[in-house]
Amino acid sequence: MTTPIYFDNAATTSVDPQVLETMLPYFSAEFGNASSAHQMGRRAKVAMEDARDQIAELLGAEPSEIIFTSGGTESDNAIIKGVLQATRKKEIITSPLEHHAILHPAEFSKMGGCRVTYLQPGEDGIINASQVRDAISEDTAIVSLMHVNNETGGIQPIQEIAAVCREKGVPFHSDTVQSTGKCPVQVDDLGVNALSISAHKIHGPKGIGILYVRNGTPWLPYVQGGSQERRRRGGTSNTCGVVGLAKALELALEHQEETHLRTKEMRTRLLNSIRETMAGHVKMNSPEQEEHCVSNIVNLCFFDHEGRGFDGEMLLLNLDIEGICVSNGSACTSGAVEPSHVLKGLGLRDDLAKSSIRISFSRYNTLDEVDYLLERLPRVVERMLAKSRS
Repeated sequence: MTTPIYFDNAATTSVDPQVLETMLPYFSAEFGNASSAHQMGRRAKVAMEDARDQIAELLGAEPSEIIFTSGGTESDNAIIKGVLQATRKKEIITSPLEHHAILHPAEFSKMGGCRVTYLQPGEDGIINASQVRDAISEDTAIVSLMHVNNETGGIQPIQEIAAVCREKGVPFHSDTVQSTGKCPVQVDDLGVNALSISAHKIHGPKGIGILYVRNGTPWLPYVQGGSQERRRRGGTSNTCGVVGLAKALELALEHQEETHLRTKEMRTRLLNSIRETMAGHVKMNSPEQEEHCVSNIVNLCFFDHEGRGFDGEMLLLNLDIEGICVSNGSACTSGAVEPSHVLKGLGLRDDLAKSSIRISFSRYNTLDEVDYLLERLPRVVERMLAKSRS
């Protein structure tokens, strides 16, 4: 293969050509600062507000509830820290399966005297609404649980959890970075007080995202130093990013059902073949039931005849040599490969967590690409099995 096959769409996606076309004028002719009073600034401001109106309509929100950020990580940090500041309460409820953009600010809050309650998921990765009900206390500032897990694709019962939080009068935030464009994300249907979205996961540009905060939710701005976003997020407006985000969200929702069916077909072919060709050496880490998992993410771990996990880095590099781009559940920290906190949270041993790979599809992938992966992956696994025997 001269061109690599890209199966790492949960990490980032290519920019849709229509999105790029929408953005280009704001890099050149329409480069004005949206905060400037002159005509070029006013045109940029109009583009920003038109995009805000469009996004609000697509999400079922009010334009005043849409705040533009640099992406999902900032949005997650902003809601956690902003609600703590506004409520002066001292407890965060979340789970060990969350993105580090939630876990790290939650842990950081302990320096200010907060406590973090981690709800333990079942083997399927699901947090039940009853767990949330039992955990909420008088001092709970916020509950934050992601809609779709970024490593396994597992779907949380967000509507039921939101109903409990609403009943208890506690703000509920959900990171919807991996669910937007893959399953319905309407703020009233979900019942959330806040959610996070990132453009580059839906064929939009990097460096732009959304924090939705329902009107009336206790929250104070996180990034200060400017009057942009109605004084809720300081910093020069990223006009080209905002118009690109609006177009990417429009296209993602327009193609949502088509993308689901396409990726479902790819997922089914992948899993059926792997179970036939590598039975006894592969384990599914994503939920088995379709209703509990998005169709575009598959997480698998591989092990030898003794049940010991493969070297995940070598597995990844071998696939890369074959021209296949996937990711593993490990993060490199100070030169040491650590097992995925998500997979460990699901009860996997360290060696199996390290041997896991995530394959994630987009609407631009094809069945021919899946077939190429299915041709090369068994060869890679067999080579690693032979090495483990020697």
